[in-house]
Amino acid sequence: MAPTPELVMAALATVNDPEIRRPITEIDMVKSVDISPDGMVRVGIFLTVSGCPLKDTITRDVTSAVSKIDGVSGVQVEMDVMSTEQRKALQTKLRGNRGPEKEIPFAQAGSLTRVFAVASGKGGVGKSSVTVNLAASMAANGLKVGVVDADIYGHSIPRMLGVSERPTKVEDMIMPPVAHDIKVISVGMFKPEGNTPVVWRGPMLDRALHQFLADVYWGDLDVLLMDLPPGTGDIAISVAQRMPSAEILVVTTPQQAAAEVAERAGSIAVQTHQQIAGVIENMSWLPCPHCDERISVFGEGGGQTVADALTRTLGARVPLLGQVPIDMRLREGGDEGKPLVLSDPDAPAAVELGRIAAGLSKKSGSLKGMQLGISPTRGR
Repeated sequence: MAPTPELVMAALATVNDPEIRRPITEIDMVKSVDISPDGMVRVGIFLTVSGCPLKDTITRDVTSAVSKIDGVSGVQVEMDVMSTEQRKALQTKLRGNRGPEKEIPFAQAGSLTRVFAVASGKGGVGKSSVTVNLAASMAANGLKVGVVDADIYGHSIPRMLGVSERPTKVEDMIMPPVAHDIKVISVGMFKPEGNTPVVWRGPMLDRALHQFLADVYWGDLDVLLMDLPPGTGDIAISVAQRMPSAEILVVTTPQQAAAEVAERAGSIAVQTHQQIAGVIENMSWLPCPHCDERISVFGEGGGQTVADALTRTLGARVPLLGQVPIDMRLREGGDEGKPLVLSDPDAPAAVELGRIAAGLSKKSGSLKGMQLGISPTRGR
């Protein structure tokens, strides 16, 4: 049976744009379909921008999908670039007709995306490693996940997730790179080559955060994780102002000195009226390589101390969500861009991080303030 245009379009409907994560047929990326009598299929594709970094991925996916149709002898993919009008139409389709002041979709009353702001009192407690592995675990369990690297000065998320490509700009929208099924954005993606430091003050930090949340096309996320810088500085305040519904995850280590600092970081919720989702104790112990004993390298009890102190301060229970043991593979995975929960899910640290991620995923958002589309009717 010879292939038909309808069969080809049906096959193309199974191909998602790697950045937008929607079918290329749905977002008007299919320019043309031509079928020769000998079964050769030529597919014209509109790229969003010239030099799209993922054009090879699109070519491969289109070729694979169309080749599966009976009667197809070969597939040829030809690339073109959207016009300004087409890009504007795509932007309207994705984001709707919005005014000049961009809104943060996650801050709207009807948002179903759960936002976690991962905070710590001091650096060096493994906050970014925890963020990356929670995100990877949630994505592996089928959730749509995004990560904002809000640690502007100490950004490390791109390396930890193995992201090397830069975001693509479509009109005034930014398409975030995707790694391990996680959408990611970081200031490190916009810097010149090299390890150039970011020297910004408060207003610039706030503007960068707003762009990450409003200008980036995130799509319909189930969970957004924000890796905050340590302490209670400008970014923490901006998150509270722009994302008041964000829940705080406090990461600490077992020693009491770190716990005291982490408690101060969590206590900002009193002033910002945010909810604390819980406390995660990282580097809790080192499994002895020769026996079943646990070696408390950094002491004990810091995580529970923080949870208890925040419970007293807030007047509401703040749980200790979990205790993640020390594992060299957790650090190695961060350096290699391979989260431990994916590369070695049976490792003790990966098991605990997966358990924490599953617990956070189970909690559903409140319906308070949502428009349910129900109008009263009069009885007859």
